[in-house]
Amino acid sequence: MADRMISVEVVHLDAERQWLRCIEVVEGSTVMQAISASGVAEILPGGMVDPDRLGIFSKRVSSDHLVQAGDRIEIYRPLMLDPMEARRRRIR
Repeated sequence: MADRMISVEVVHLDAERQWLRCIEVVEGSTVMQAISASGVAEILPGGMVDPDRLGIFSKRVSSDHLVQAGDRIEIYRPLMLDPMEARRRRIR
């Protein structure tokens, strides 16, 4: 019997561009397997995906989280400035 395929999106934003890939993966795939299948990791600086900076629909998930049909997997970039420090600077 053939494996059931599901559709997911893999997204990454940087200061200049947005990458969005709609792909199909085997049901039961993990977030990291979907990212690998999308090819998005290859266009990131250094080709590395930080497993601590992943989410689905703005909710953080682990790299071994199982994806579901229609999920939007987001690869977050590091913060340039801590939000608390940004507030302090605005107040000054």
